[in-house]
Amino acid sequence: MTDLTITGARVITTCPGRNFVTLKLETKGGLTGVGDATLNGRELSVASYLADHIIPCLIGRDAHRIEDIWQYLYKGAYWRRGPVTMTAIAAVDMALWDLKAKAAGLPLYQLLGGACREGVMVYGHANGETVEETVAEAKRYLDEGYKAIRLQSGVPGLKSTYGVSKTFGFYEPADADLPTENLWSSEKYLRSVPALFEAARETLGWDVHLLHDIHHRLAPIEAGRLGKDLEPYRPFWLEDATPAENQAAFRLIRQHTTSPLAVGEIFNSIWDCKQLIEEQLIDYIRATVLHAGGITHLRKIAAFADLYGVRTGCHGATDLSPITMAAALHFDLSVPNFGVQEYMRHTAETDAVFPHAYSFANGMLHPGEAPGLGVDIDEGLAAQYPYQRAYLPVNRLEDGSMHSW
Repeated sequence: MTDLTITGARVITTCPGRNFVTLKLETKGGLTGVGDATLNGRELSVASYLADHIIPCLIGRDAHRIEDIWQYLYKGAYWRRGPVTMTAIAAVDMALWDLKAKAAGLPLYQLLGGACREGVMVYGHANGETVEETVAEAKRYLDEGYKAIRLQSGVPGLKSTYGVSKTFGFYEPADADLPTENLWSSEKYLRSVPALFEAARETLGWDVHLLHDIHHRLAPIEAGRLGKDLEPYRPFWLEDATPAENQAAFRLIRQHTTSPLAVGEIFNSIWDCKQLIEEQLIDYIRATVLHAGGITHLRKIAAFADLYGVRTGCHGATDLSPITMAAALHFDLSVPNFGVQEYMRHTAETDAVFPHAYSFANGMLHPGEAPGLGVDIDEGLAAQYPYQRAYLPVNRLEDGSMHSW
């Protein structure tokens, strides 16, 4: 058996258009493993957590002992959970699974039980300043073979709207050295979305899945009203309808609509979604490999969700590096209750820094057959893109009070 004693580890920060943090582990047997440690807008906090607190504890450990190392980093820190801690643990976990699969000479999904499907259905992001622009962009995705498309459109009367980008296929919300301030009106937004879905169904037909992201901006009763308004257009899901710190809030939404509900991209442990799953208040859990403690913990969340008929729908925006996308695809391919995978394409600069084996065809991604995760980091190229501070925007209502972004 390949000696996977960890002999070295380093944190690599790079910015090929946006910031990424990567952990690279080295072993006595000569194999290396990579893990994503990116936390959008708070990247350096995770880099420090890894370099100053975790890496000293990894040297000399056997990388084969994935579960034990996960428990050591989670229980051993005493201060559990939270996005910084769980992102750092996830980076280690991804790198360990990468190493173990490389040592076995297999793509990671084979170690996770093998493929449950031929490929992973993904959804693209169609957006525009107007309904017409959004529907036209959705048509482009449909022509490219996508079977699922997220619709986001500008809101009349608001200068800017979450999810509306300036270029086809790419969207990076962390856009400034200090946070950009946006204005929001739930009333104006609620009037605009049904017209978007009506136009999309008229143009795209009924053989494509249509999704929408509310981005935690509505009160539960408002989300229930929107879900009911959209029922005639059969949305695949409504994402992040309301802030989920109070999991019971989704009971009220459930009482008013049969539109499927998805939530969880900012969750970092099974405890964030336990009630939502147990009471079947959601249909899709969107926790990520990166922010929910890695493959080891996300598999536990998926297995728990499977007991209650809840499917996975992992976050997959460009605030996750290709390392996380690869890890997510191996996970997606292997779990029985997979639903859909978000897919925002990275820029050519990012793809060059992170060469990868996954590929897109016929509306699906496949992680490829390379041993391990099938992705690496070109450290020489990464060094050409130094870190640049960038914040996510903040949101205010029209009266000036703070609101969820």
